[in-house]
Amino acid sequence: MRYGKSAAQNADVNLSGLRSHNTALVLGLLRASGPDGISRLELAERTGLTPQAISKIAARLRTDGLADDSGRRASTGGKPRTVLRLVPGAAHAVGLHLDRDEFHAVLVDLAGATAAARSGPLDLGAGPERVLEDASAAVRELHRATVLGVGVAMPGPLDHAAGVPRRVTGFPEWDGFPLRDALAERLGLPVVLDKDTDAAALGLAVRGEGTGSFAYVHVGTGLGAGLVLDGAVHRGARPGAGEFGHQTVQLDGAPCGCGGRGCLEALCLAAVARGDTEEAARVLGVGAANLVALLGLDRVLLGGRAVAPAPEAFVRGVAAVLAERARRTGGAPVPVAAAGSSSQPVAEGAAQLVLAPLFGPLG
Repeated sequence: MRYGKSAAQNADVNLSGLRSHNTALVLGLLRASGPDGISRLELAERTGLTPQAISKIAARLRTDGLADDSGRRASTGGKPRTVLRLVPGAAHAVGLHLDRDEFHAVLVDLAGATAAARSGPLDLGAGPERVLEDASAAVRELHRATVLGVGVAMPGPLDHAAGVPRRVTGFPEWDGFPLRDALAERLGLPVVLDKDTDAAALGLAVRGEGTGSFAYVHVGTGLGAGLVLDGAVHRGARPGAGEFGHQTVQLDGAPCGCGGRGCLEALCLAAVARGDTEEAARVLGVGAANLVALLGLDRVLLGGRAVAPAPEAFVRGVAAVLAERARRTGGAPVPVAAAGSSSQPVAEGAAQLVLAPLFGPLG
C-alpha cells in the first residue's frame, strides 16, 4: 500500500523521528505484528537495516512511548531474542466524516482500533461557518493530549492537495472554501482533507479488507467510489476522479442533482427511495461492471447507509451483474463483498489519513 504525498505532507505529526523512512518501516512491522510483537533480529531481516540501526530506532520509539519491550523469545541458536511491540494507545487521530445530513467522529489509536465515537445531525447546506462550528465541537469532545491530527472526509469533488472542496453536488456554497486550513486554525491541530470514498478505501486497505486493485462503492445520500489501484489510493489529477455516481447509464434519463440526466446515482437512489433493493443493486452492478472492465479490478466492496440494512441483497445483485458481464467476455467473475468489519468505514478511514503515513508502505 502506498500513500499519496499530499496526505503525508499535510499530516504534520510533531513527533521526533517519525518522519524517517526507516522508522516508518519499523513502525509498520510493529503494527502488523500485533500484541505479540516482533524481535529486533526479525526487524533487521525484514527491513534490510543493520542491527545497530534497529537498536537506535527501537530506543527512540521507547523514549517516545510508541513501543516497549515485551520480553524475550526463544532462538534457534544463540541468546534469546528481544521482542518489541507497538503501544497502540501512545497516540491517536480523530477521523471526521461530514455527510450531507449527519456527522460521525471517531478517535482511533495507532493499531487502528476505535477508542471513542460521536455522531449527530449535520446540515451541510447551512454553510461552511456553521459546519465548522459543529465539526470543531465534535473533535473537541474526542480530543486527548495524544491526538496527532484530524482527518476529515466529505462528499466530493474536492482538491485534497489544497484541502479545498469544489462543487459538491447540491451544495455550491462549498466551492473553494479553505476547509482544511480553517479547521486547523480553529483546533490548533494538523488537518488532512479527502473525499469520503477515498478515505474509506484507504481504511479498508489498511485493515487488509482490500488488496491489490479494488473499488469501495458507497451508497448513502449520494453515490461514490474510492479506488485503490496497484496498492495506491487513486485520486487522479483532477477533482472528479472516483465520481462514480455521475457516469451516464441512461441517455435522456431522470434528472440528477449534478445537472445531468440518467446518472447512475439518480437511478440507484430512486430505486432505494421506493424500496426496490433488487433494482438498486442491479443499477449499482452496471456501474461496478464498468469500473471492473475499465480498470481491471480484483475486488468490489460495498458500503454506506443504503447498503447496511440489506448487504446480502446488494452483494448478490451486484455480483450477478458482474458474473453475467464476465460470462459474455469470457473472464472470471470479480468477487463482491460488503465492507463489514467497521461500523463507520469513512470516519475510521479519515483517521488513517493522519496515521497511515507514519507506518510507511504496506507489503
